[in-house]
Amino acid sequence: MDLRQLRISRRTIAVAVALTGTVSLAIGAHAALNKRSLDAAKAVATEQTGSIGAGAPRLALIIGNGHYPDASAPLAQPINDARNLSATLRHNGFDVDVVEDATRDDMVRAVERMKAKIRPDTVVMLFFGGYGVQVGRESYMIPVDAAIWKEADVKRSGVSVESVLDVMKDQGAKAKLVVLDASRRNPYERRFRSFSHGLAPISPPENTLVLTSATPGKVADDSASQNSVLVSELLTNLNAQAGAETAFNKTRVAISRASEGEQVPAVSSSLLEDVKLGG
Repeated sequence: MDLRQLRISRRTIAVAVALTGTVSLAIGAHAALNKRSLDAAKAVATEQTGSIGAGAPRLALIIGNGHYPDASAPLAQPINDARNLSATLRHNGFDVDVVEDATRDDMVRAVERMKAKIRPDTVVMLFFGGYGVQVGRESYMIPVDAAIWKEADVKRSGVSVESVLDVMKDQGAKAKLVVLDASRRNPYERRFRSFSHGLAPISPPENTLVLTSATPGKVADDSASQNSVLVSELLTNLNAQAGAETAFNKTRVAISRASEGEQVPAVSSSLLEDVKLGG
């Protein structure tokens, strides 16, 4: 090989190396840019969908109904549950409105008070303990003054869970949490011509987490303890500083195992990230 060919070969190699380096730098820069874009998107998603810490406003409406005239005996657990859950939520920084033995007017006014306090960055929780009835694929919370003889009376006398969720959604609540301990055998269903048992499936709107004491269409019997099985287990998990979705799912699993499948709570979630409940 003569000297001229050797110089050309060396020059070709140098150009190739330079081009390789340039391509590598471009690829690296593109990857870094993509990573920064992805991280920014994640940050925006987190901010918008609610990896919510202790600084976010927290609001809870707690309703415990125990004294129904149509029932053969009062329900002792819902009022105890409402009081104990209220104490835990206040400890965790919630602004709690608790209503006991609520009439329909009491419940409507309580929802209006809640509505007035909701801001776009608010975490909102609804708890209802008492009798619940499903009609027309909706679940209704029954007030203590309900006069129910047929299914149409449920819509007139009750307050639908879906309507309260709509209020939360329309007000722009950042995250919506619902606990329904209302899948009890109630004194109204035997009056209906068609089958109506337990609660209906609840389809959660965006950024919503729902826990019910039994799967849709099923009922759960009350225990002899001071608190319901659902609230007792939920309080244990909330006091352990678990996030809401973690606490709800642990509650479901623990009750399902303890009852050997006789009572299986249901969890429905559209949360993109867990909501922190600890103070």
